[in-house]
Amino acid sequence: MTPLFRRRADAHERSVTLIRKAGCHLCDDAEQVVARVCAELGVPWEQKDIADDRDLHDQYWEQIPVVLVDGRQHTFWRVDEGRLRNELTG
Repeated sequence: MTPLFRRRADAHERSVTLIRKAGCHLCDDAEQVVARVCAELGVPWEQKDIADDRDLHDQYWEQIPVVLVDGRQHTFWRVDEGRLRNELTG
């Protein structure tokens, strides 16, 4: 379906996942951005630690923090607040 006819998802239908590890200062920074944007927009979000999931570790260990939006990789290392907000509202 072309983007012209694609239905815009409501905020509660979106999801954000922050993949992180303990002791990671970039992860702490990313958490603040994700929490702020998701709270503002009413989008649910969760955190997953790569130490608790071997598949996540194998896939993302070089990129953390990683932000997934609706299960697809949105960004890694540094989270741009405006870009995340645009992704969730666009």
